[in-house]
Amino acid sequence: MDDNHKPAHVTGNQARAAWGSDLVADALREQNIPYICLNPGASYRGLHDSIVNYLGNESPKMVVCMHEEHAIAICHGYALVTEKSLAAVVHSNVGLMHATMAIFNAWCGRVPVLVIGATGPVDAMKRRPWIDWIHTTADQGALVRDYTKWDDQPASAGAAVEAIRRASLIARTKPCGPVYVNLDVAMQESHIEGDPKFEPVTRYQPPPATVPSRETVDQAVEVLRNAKRPLILCGRVSRTEESWKQRVRLAEWTGARVLTHIKEPAGFPTDHPLYLTESGWKFRPKLVEWLKGVDAVLCLDWFDPAGSIHQAFPVGSGGPKVINASMDYQLHKGWVMDYQGLPPVDIWMATTPESAVTSLLEGLERAKAPKRPVPQKAIPKIAPPTATSGTINITDMARVFANRAEGQPLSIISRPLGWPPNANVITHPLDFFGAAGGGGLGAGPGIAVGAALALRDHHPGRIPVAILGDGDYMMGCNALWTAANMDIPLLLVIANNRSYYNDEEHQKHIAEHRGRPVENAPVGQRIEMPPPDLAAIARAQGWEGEGPITDLARLPAALDKAFAAVKQGKRYLLDVLIAPEYVRAPLVDYL
Repeated sequence: MDDNHKPAHVTGNQARAAWGSDLVADALREQNIPYICLNPGASYRGLHDSIVNYLGNESPKMVVCMHEEHAIAICHGYALVTEKSLAAVVHSNVGLMHATMAIFNAWCGRVPVLVIGATGPVDAMKRRPWIDWIHTTADQGALVRDYTKWDDQPASAGAAVEAIRRASLIARTKPCGPVYVNLDVAMQESHIEGDPKFEPVTRYQPPPATVPSRETVDQAVEVLRNAKRPLILCGRVSRTEESWKQRVRLAEWTGARVLTHIKEPAGFPTDHPLYLTESGWKFRPKLVEWLKGVDAVLCLDWFDPAGSIHQAFPVGSGGPKVINASMDYQLHKGWVMDYQGLPPVDIWMATTPESAVTSLLEGLERAKAPKRPVPQKAIPKIAPPTATSGTINITDMARVFANRAEGQPLSIISRPLGWPPNANVITHPLDFFGAAGGGGLGAGPGIAVGAALALRDHHPGRIPVAILGDGDYMMGCNALWTAANMDIPLLLVIANNRSYYNDEEHQKHIAEHRGRPVENAPVGQRIEMPPPDLAAIARAQGWEGEGPITDLARLPAALDKAFAAVKQGKRYLLDVLIAPEYVRAPLVDYL
């Protein structure tokens, strides 16, 4: 709800906290959280009242969502842009169960999200018949404990303030992640006696990143100086322009080539001569051959150094010296090995990529290391499609998209499975935001709304666009209503193959292995008979929409119209019908 639609009686003019939930609301406000994303629920009716009638629905302002999964996803998307946490509230055990997939995405993506939960009265004598009994869970935090950094269920209002302070600190301390604080409804609705005193919130801030020892830095510098073919694996890095420039400077000083991953946000300019390529989980044979000549690797919080290095250097075959700059080991648990294999490491820099890069630059300067010449080479351009009309395949769609996007300040929030590598030119840290960490469908729309909200508020010159698959869109499409309600400009381009095509590929593989008909792979996979009207679903929620675009000849003009609409502050969905296929060849070959 914008200020023009704010009810006149919502003023937040209460003189002091009178209820437990008022103190919780104060604790949220002091964290400078601009928005709180929620799907309403009675278990936190006290907190809801406090945000509206005590705080005046400002700082934080409510973002109403149609599903708890969207509430978390919007926080996720916002954090991708700002590297800061929003808050989300989920109702009781049922709301938390709805939210679990999105919390898992935030965990795997290492983004900070402050999740506030609530429960019916812990004191069974205070429960209403039926509903409070089924919505009150013993140890509710156990539902998400294996994929959150911390959780708590405070028993008093004062303890709740401390829990939110601790939760916010932990969520924002790198490596970041989601946290969960569960509020007893009885605690929220208890009357506050007196005027509770707390230390200033400024005394509860995340600690700065550790600085690696001089000995460690000097060892790493020596490895990079002596390497004939150094490589930087650029993983989970900061989106600040200063950090971006420092990574470029380090690559240029050491002569290291830089590899990025389709899963991670933008970390290095793709039009730089030292840029190597964009990789997926499994490297292409040509990349593996190139990597066999690497003699030093600097991992900047690369999410799978073991799997990546062993593709070129199998276990026992030797390999390059490995410098690992990461603190991710602090989050490793046994429930899911999202951290992948155990990497071979010669030099540990137990710090953030940003601290590591700064320290390495200082070490190179201290050692008076000579700067290596940056190779002069032409950066290949993305060619237009060879055809001008007819059926649209995903490669043609990617080529047209890149062509029409050229020169425009796009922030590409996501791209679908099967999108060709190296399909987008990246020259700024806000050009691309990677993929949902947990790999579950339905996250795309909510993350897109959250990222677009952050771009609207902090980077209004950017054009937010998410390229989604039709399955991802259909699972999360009612997140679009929140964008309309909050007046958030956003473009969704749907690569619509009318199939859960990833599973078609799996069924083809199984059929071939078993000697059975591959023609049956689409059975139980296609989104047809009838095909959903994707643009109509968007229009029904206050968006503009067009499609399906079925002829390649219409696609350039349709994209131009879509870009123009979002520049004007609108929400627009473009449905593009494409052939069911995946493309593994890169759109541009940098190697």
